Amino acid sequence: MPREAPYRAVADRLRARILAGEWEIGERLPSRAKLAGEYGVGRNVMQRAVDGLIIAGLLEGRAGSGTYVRAPRERLRMIRSRHRDVGGGPSSLDRVKERGRAGAWDTHSQVRVPAPEGIAERLAIRPGDLCVNTHYEFLADGQPVQLSESWEPMAVTDETPIVLPEMGPLAGKGVVVRMRSIGVDIGTVVELPRPARATRAQANLLGISVGDLVLHIERTIHDTGGRPVETADIVIPDVRREVAYEFGVDQP
Repeated sequence: MPREAPYRAVADRLRARILAGEWEIGERLPSRAKLAGEYGVGRNVMQRAVDGLIIAGLLEGRAGSGTYVRAPRERLRMIRSRHRDVGGGPSSLDRVKERGRAGAWDTHSQVRVPAPEGIAERLAIRPGDLCVNTHYEFLADGQPVQLSESWEPMAVTDETPIVLPEMGPLAGKGVVVRMRSIGVDIGTVVELPRPARATRAQANLLGISVGDLVLHIERTIHDTGGRPVETADIVIPDVRREVAYEFGVDQP
């Protein structure tokens, strides 16, 4: 049998002490150098062990202060389903039970924003082409649970009633309904999920620590002709939510 990595063994022993209540919630742990000496391991091993417990949500690091026992937080489930409407606001489909669904959200849109190179590539437009850029902050039970930054080419929506996703007659109805109202039918939605670490700006908005684990979902919505009509970067804090993907089965 392969020998367990030293940092995993140290993390397991430290986890047991935390769960046994050796340190109370909010209490600072001894320094990592002191813990390394106590366990007879190098500082790098202890660093990896502590980092793993931070990711797991048992500890939190505070810059310039140390490492503290974190209050346990329940991870709520987010359902991402092919059967749901897509867009900036919450889905209108209530068929699937989802705990902690965002019940409120703040938005800010800017029009005529030049597309950065990476966004332009995702939207199959030229860098600098004008877009509507919308930032979303989603709340569930008053707690921030998700961020999203959306880009829509103005070549698709300019001079229509839906140019602003959260204003006008179809405000908050989602991309599918809004685009259909101007004769654009949605064909596919592509999502690329990646693990990432929270930036300072993201951590401030989500109420988590810089470097906490987040799920970054790069989403692009295409019409039936394959043209991208919206792309978004969605950020979900791992400590707050687990993401479940649901797929229907085509019947023969």
